[in-house]
Amino acid sequence: MTNRVAQVPPSFLARTLYPRVTVAEYHQMIADGVFEDGEPIELIEGYLVLKMSHNSPHANAVAKLTKRLVRLAPVGWEVRSQLPITLADSEPEPDAVLARGDETTYADHHPAPAEIGLVVEVADSSRYADRTEKLRMYARAGVVVYWIVNVSDKQVEVYTAPDSAAEPPTYRARTDYKPGDSVPVVLDGTAVAHLSVSELVS
Repeated sequence: MTNRVAQVPPSFLARTLYPRVTVAEYHQMIADGVFEDGEPIELIEGYLVLKMSHNSPHANAVAKLTKRLVRLAPVGWEVRSQLPITLADSEPEPDAVLARGDETTYADHHPAPAEIGLVVEVADSSRYADRTEKLRMYARAGVVVYWIVNVSDKQVEVYTAPDSAAEPPTYRARTDYKPGDSVPVVLDGTAVAHLSVSELVS
């Protein structure tokens, strides 16, 4: 598939494979074996996008984040790492998700927005995309809490109050947490745990 990468200036959506497709068409392509197992592709706003490679700081932050979320997640919430979620026009694979249910809940589907309490992207070289295209995508879908674990700037950015009607869709509130701070893990409007910023971005 990589021979069809668009030859356009570098940006998040420039790393796309054309043509634009629906979620249903994307699922059919997977079922038909169009992509090899494990091929680094996700559907973003109708585009087949090549996922960025992970450098060591990014990979390490994902591992630390996942370990802590698994330890702190309350009963009734499932931690998923780098696995698909299904939105109206997208099927991204966030670095972490807290979704309602348990390990059996998603045997026949990926989490949808109504089932998702938290989506997290770890950002190093992907900061621009995570703050623009992915933020817009999650806000449009009504994902209630979106974190960017910003390894480069050593902070965790917490976005809340999605406004899907805005143009472009966005979050009305952003709070940045620095080393020394603890980030509240908020599910259904209640803080169920706290995570140390220093542990996530150091």
